[in-house]
Amino acid sequence: MTTDGTISIRVNGEHRRVTQGITLAGLAAELGLDPSKVAVERNLEVVPRSTLADVPVEDGDELEIVHFVGGGDHPGPAGDVADDSWTVAGRRFRSRLIVGTGKYKDFAQNAAAVAASGAEIVTVAVRRVNIADPKAPMLTDFIDPKVITYLPNTAGCFTADDAIRTLRLAREAGGWTLVKLEVLGEAKTLYPDMIETLRATEILAKEGFEPMVYCADDPIAAKRLEDAGAVAIMPLGAPIGSGLGLQNPVMIRLIVEGAKVPVLVDAGVGTASDAAAAMELGCDGVLMNTAIAEAKDPVMMASAMKSAVASGRLAYRAGRMGRRMYADPSSPLAGLI
Repeated sequence: MTTDGTISIRVNGEHRRVTQGITLAGLAAELGLDPSKVAVERNLEVVPRSTLADVPVEDGDELEIVHFVGGGDHPGPAGDVADDSWTVAGRRFRSRLIVGTGKYKDFAQNAAAVAASGAEIVTVAVRRVNIADPKAPMLTDFIDPKVITYLPNTAGCFTADDAIRTLRLAREAGGWTLVKLEVLGEAKTLYPDMIETLRATEILAKEGFEPMVYCADDPIAAKRLEDAGAVAIMPLGAPIGSGLGLQNPVMIRLIVEGAKVPVLVDAGVGTASDAAAAMELGCDGVLMNTAIAEAKDPVMMASAMKSAVASGRLAYRAGRMGRRMYADPSSPLAGLI
């Protein structure tokens, strides 16, 4: 709750501030809806219509308000994108773009970029508290973890033991079990050490963590990670921070085809077309940091990435035309003058 007596919630995918203490029925009326003609889901649980006037809205609530509409019309692209959610470890998200929280000039710019991207998940590094200045600004002052899902990661870890230790601390600090695991092989390429990554995945899964795992673009390694308990497979598109775009789309496509958990391209995206290309391969999402943070206008680039991920996903669902070796005229030849 803020000092103005309002709280932050999400209604049908959109952030909204409402007066503290308002009930679900009051919210419906405030939105111009008849509470007797809608159904409400609150934090993935359906609220009986008879109790809408008695249930208060709380800070951080995720609400879906639905009603019946006439069927039969084919939805346009905007409807397709809005309805195309995805799940990881039982959690449902609409945005397929995950963004990092490093390299920005300050927290305010970071928060503005996250808002422009539409991302519902941000990765966060686990670092020591600044005991020399405990009142220094913190990320949580700008990006509310009750509204945006924090995904603690193990950036900078080069052994399984270091990564496991880091995530145990993250769980203790914030209760997080959905985490991003990366175990690096060496500092020059920041390429994943797959032996250590697999070992860490197995241990973390047994301890109740739900690891989303950064890995090599290797279908066999991806399958082993899934079997070890990874809830998402995250092959690199190119070296971390390189901006080179997808260097091995064939292998990423094979990972997508063989996986039973979400697949997200992680690392290497440089611009919007790279993000669209990843989504056109059938990936469930894209994770990026440097491509946005180091753009000349990070907030504008974040908006571009939002559009690229959505259009790439829509193109994948639509099914691209087949490739041909020769021209095929789009205009009929019959009746040619």
